[in-house]
Amino acid sequence: MDVANRSCKSSEDFQVYQHQVYAVVYSVILAPGLLGNVLALWVFKVYVRETKKAVVFMMNLAVADLMQVLSLPLRIYYYLNNTWPFGHALCMICFYLKYVNMYASIFFLVCVSVRRCELVMRPLRYNSSRRKGDLAVCALGWLLVCLCCLPFPLLRNPAGGGGGSGSNSSRLAPVCFSELPMRDVSVPAAWALLILAELLGFVIPLVLVLACTCLTAGSLREPAAGAFPDRGEKQRALRMVLSCATVFLLCFVPYHVTMPLDFLVKADALDSCALRDLIRRCHPVTLCLASLNCSLDPLMYYFTTEEFWRRLSKPEIPESMTFSRRWSCISGGSGHRGLELSLGAVEGPASQQLKP
Repeated sequence: MDVANRSCKSSEDFQVYQHQVYAVVYSVILAPGLLGNVLALWVFKVYVRETKKAVVFMMNLAVADLMQVLSLPLRIYYYLNNTWPFGHALCMICFYLKYVNMYASIFFLVCVSVRRCELVMRPLRYNSSRRKGDLAVCALGWLLVCLCCLPFPLLRNPAGGGGGSGSNSSRLAPVCFSELPMRDVSVPAAWALLILAELLGFVIPLVLVLACTCLTAGSLREPAAGAFPDRGEKQRALRMVLSCATVFLLCFVPYHVTMPLDFLVKADALDSCALRDLIRRCHPVTLCLASLNCSLDPLMYYFTTEEFWRRLSKPEIPESMTFSRRWSCISGGSGHRGLELSLGAVEGPASQQLKP
């Protein structure tokens, strides 16, 4: 690889370019990502018990996005100052969280799409036991994502984080993230890890999201019946599924297209210097697009989730007490409606029904 790199242009210009791209993009998405995801968690905490529209999955998606956002200030500092003074352990944690966020976001986007599609196709199958099943799915998803992302930091050489030996011995400052040297891995093992990451982290989720989008769109052509007497609920579900597909296609497809190409560059499998340079310059951009999801997801919540904008459009009253108002039929009555006042998401004795 060193011989091939010497035959092409120097990588110094590329490093400056890469640091500038990362510093600018991460600075832009930091504030909206932080505010949007904190706001999303505040809203979903109210509605998690009173709605079945994938709120549990969206809460976990917001947590995954927030984890990445909290690591952005350290990344911005590194790319602006070209040094990492925070120690190797924190470098590995930030590096690891980047991929945990990416694949956790992919997992929960799939879960949101599947749940909304299921509620449209088979609305009567969701009950309290299924709600507990959603919590189990979230826990299992976090476990699988955390385990499957371990190879990303483990394949990096710790000596590179402190200005150690090798290619980094001449550097005056410690390096971090993608500039850490790779451990020696056989080509078959590297290809196996790459194919596994592409299959489980990209191809299968993409097929599921697109399938849910097609099924939800197809349900609009069927006559409304059962739990959905009108088309409004189906249209809202379609907007949510389409939003998940849009975020997926915009943020994660470009990265997973350039990831195997970047591997070919690093494995010295390409002879063309122009092609190598193009891939190396495109890969940081696609990685930034993958980070953009932490700012796009809150926008998706606001424009496609009724509970989200309903909560935000409600004026707050003193002592942080928020009342949700909804019309419901009195069971066993003559069909007239009552007004139920409940404190937050609390249900039970605190609710009061008033006849008009």
